[in-house]
Amino acid sequence: MRNQKLIDGVIIKNLERHKDERGFFEELMRVNDDFFKEGFGQLSHSFMHQGVIKAWHIHKTQIDWWYVARGTLKVALYDKRENSPTYKMLNEIILGEEGENVVLKIPAGVAHGCFVKSPTSELFYVTSKTYNPEEEGRIGHDDPEIAYNWLI
Repeated sequence: MRNQKLIDGVIIKNLERHKDERGFFEELMRVNDDFFKEGFGQLSHSFMHQGVIKAWHIHKTQIDWWYVARGTLKVALYDKRENSPTYKMLNEIILGEEGENVVLKIPAGVAHGCFVKSPTSELFYVTSKTYNPEEEGRIGHDDPEIAYNWLI
């Protein structure tokens, strides 16, 4: 992930983990973080089992921030914004215990999904708006335009 060009508007916030004999502490985000300027709408938690594919999701105006607290997710992003300089670009990022310890910002108009690589995984995500079915878009995990193979 470190060497790939990111889709326009996708931001990776590296986290600093402070460990000691008791465990660790890390700060995920602050209200005054530049990458969190769109603000808080809702905090959600998703618990998933190995092999689960949750894809593709897309939002009209909502921003997502993803953090994997436990397990490992393969996350894929696909830019569907026709006016974007990275239109039709795909990013793949491994998040969690066997991947990047980061918060991932996903802009509106970027299709996103995940595949659970570990026995279980827990994803915490903040959205810039509260749940609204009119805001939610779904695209099949096997969409021929995106043509992404979740199992590779």
